[in-house]
Amino acid sequence: MYMTIIDSMLSFNEKFVEGKEYEPLQTSKFPDKKIVILTCMDTRLIELLPRALNLKNGDAKIVKNAGAIVTDPYDSIMRSIIVALYALKADEVAVIGHYGCGMTGLTSDDIFSQAEARGADTARLQEAAYAGVDLDKWMRGFNDVEENVKNSADIIRNHPLLPEGTPVHGLAISPDTGGLTVIEKAAASQ
Repeated sequence: MYMTIIDSMLSFNEKFVEGKEYEPLQTSKFPDKKIVILTCMDTRLIELLPRALNLKNGDAKIVKNAGAIVTDPYDSIMRSIIVALYALKADEVAVIGHYGCGMTGLTSDDIFSQAEARGADTARLQEAAYAGVDLDKWMRGFNDVEENVKNSADIIRNHPLLPEGTPVHGLAISPDTGGLTVIEKAAASQ
C-alpha cells in the first residue's frame, strides 16, 4: 500500500507525542525576544534562519509567505504583524528576504500557465477579475530582493495601526551561508 507524505508525518507524530518529545520545546505564546519576523517560506530557511539569528523555540513570531512580501496594508500578513505587536507583545519587526528567492522575476503568466498545464480551470480566474482582484499584482514577484524588502518594510512602517516608535528593520539572508545584509536598520528609538 502506498504511503503518502502526510501518512508518514502522521505516523511520526504519533510516536513524537507518545515519546513526549515535545517537552523540551514547550514555551508560551509570547515571543521571548519580543520580535516579529516576516520571511520567506523557502525550505532552505526553515532551520538556517533561526540558527543564523540565534533564535530558539519561543523567541520570535515568524510569519512566512512566498517572498516575504507585504502586498497590501490590509492583507493577512499585515494582520499577523499587527496581532503579534498588540496581542502577543512583540515590540520590533524585521522583514528578512533572501537572495536567490523563487519570487525573483516571477510573473503571473508563469504561474497561470503552469496551473493550466496541471489541469486548473484558469477561466474561472475571470470571476476574481470581475470582483476587482488585480490578478497580475496578486501573483507577481519582484525583480530585486533588497527593493522588495524595502517596499514591505515601508508598508509596515506606514501602517496606521503600527504602534508609535516600533522599529521596523529590513534584511536579506544568504540561503547558502546564513550571512545577513542589513538593508534598513531602524534606530533604537524610531
